[in-house]
Amino acid sequence: MSAFDGLPPLRDVIATHDLRAKKSLGQNFLLDLNLTAKIARQAGNLTACDVLEIGPGPGGLTRGLLAEGARHVLAVEKDSRAMAALAEIAAHYPGRLDVLNADALEIDPTAHLTPPIRICANLPYNVGTELLTRWLTPPDWPPFWTSLTLMFQREVAQRIVAKPKTKAYGRLAILSQWRTEAKIVMDLPPEAFTPPPKVHSSVIHLTALPEARYPARAETLLRITATAFNQRRKMVRSSMKSLHPEIEDLMGEAGIKPTSRAEELTLEQFCALARTLDAAR
Repeated sequence: MSAFDGLPPLRDVIATHDLRAKKSLGQNFLLDLNLTAKIARQAGNLTACDVLEIGPGPGGLTRGLLAEGARHVLAVEKDSRAMAALAEIAAHYPGRLDVLNADALEIDPTAHLTPPIRICANLPYNVGTELLTRWLTPPDWPPFWTSLTLMFQREVAQRIVAKPKTKAYGRLAILSQWRTEAKIVMDLPPEAFTPPPKVHSSVIHLTALPEARYPARAETLLRITATAFNQRRKMVRSSMKSLHPEIEDLMGEAGIKPTSRAEELTLEQFCALARTLDAAR
């Protein structure tokens, strides 16, 4: 890959700029530029798209996205140590890379992007789930992005695509499958990263649906799923009793047996309960 883009190998970049990964920032760097290019290709044809990348670090995936033809990349990096390395990439691809030294949880990236927009990132482990939840639950749908291509711990990726009545099924599955088509497209072993994490990783691709599979308010669905799965071993009449004084009656209206457990409820049933609960208020 370095031969294709004319930039130094990532190990040299890390050594030059003293970019040792920080555990406090959830950093695990992917140094194989063939792999970063492969991840970029999972995002689809990028030539007519702006791409948002969170946590680029030394810029391996950034280089992959640009080499694969992304129209424009906005890289948001909290670690100021990486700015010099990312500036070198920006100089190599004039006008196609902007870098923000900022916390992705605290900014609105849309002011820097032009639709259509795709998000592609090796997300820092400590903010990945929070960012995904935000991207899946904006007040209005469709969202500002058309697809998400994200790397997570494999366990998290499996939770995103999980089906009812399985151990992995929970809040992330409901929120992801409500508004997107989600599939795991790559698996990576710990040794692909520096430093190697203690877990395997997976890349998941989520395509935004034109509209949600079932009508529901995002805020209500968030509250219901958090309440239900925080006590997943209990019957839903117990785990969700704090939601409404007549929750069992509302469950009946939504076609839910109060003696069910959260992992037995389908996406359609959760959405039906969300509508029923909103109507009761």
